[in-house]
Amino acid sequence: MERVLIRDRALVIIALAVLSILSWSYLAVLARDMAQGDMSLMGMAAMATGSMQATMSQWTTTTFALMAVMWFVMMVGMMVPSAAPMILLFATVTRKQSWDENPGLRIAIFTGTYLFIWALFSIAATIGQWALTEAALVSPMMVGTSKWLTIVLLAACGIYQLTPLKQACLGKCRSPLAFLMTGWLPGDLGALKMGLSHGAYCLGCCWLLMGLLFVGGVMNLLWVAVIAILVLGEKVLPRGDLFGKFGGGVILALAAYMIAGELF
Repeated sequence: MERVLIRDRALVIIALAVLSILSWSYLAVLARDMAQGDMSLMGMAAMATGSMQATMSQWTTTTFALMAVMWFVMMVGMMVPSAAPMILLFATVTRKQSWDENPGLRIAIFTGTYLFIWALFSIAATIGQWALTEAALVSPMMVGTSKWLTIVLLAACGIYQLTPLKQACLGKCRSPLAFLMTGWLPGDLGALKMGLSHGAYCLGCCWLLMGLLFVGGVMNLLWVAVIAILVLGEKVLPRGDLFGKFGGGVILALAAYMIAGELF
């Protein structure tokens, strides 16, 4: 039984690692192409004038779909590492409760429904990006062009980091054992419901942090990594709740600094 658990744990770790590596590799290729003015992976061909602004303003159904894929792959790369403790514990409990069965399907259901929540968020983020692009508040390189948009995003995120709702969602994400002990549901349907539930808590914890991608650039991989580290740190560090609040304080201080710069 111990050997089986070790094997299952190793397989889950490898699968999650491969998923994360593939996601970051895709983002690296996309960021490189965009830096060179190549938008083909976004379903957009450069105009004869070479104007990126003209290219980005002509969204098609294909463009929207590929942009949503980009957001989803980014969410996978950013969120899977922080969700790994929960997925690993779910895999262990599932195996122990049904040692004579293959738990792979239920682990896949749990992980898949967790990611489904982020797929829905990716569609919403794509709609938001399209609206901001149409309003000329986001540049062709997916960076906010309005200082006041940046200030609003920073202030909203910084404040949310300190709210009880944020802390409640973070608490569920930080305590995989408590989540499973209080919300365990048997069978494949149970795995589906628990995956959706955990995904919802995770979304409630991190959705405004994802808005900061427009501040530093959606395709700025260093900025994406900074946000991913903040998400990972507040979920897995021993006092991650304080780490998250500290991050919120820093974000608020940056917003205040920018407001002062605009007013004075």
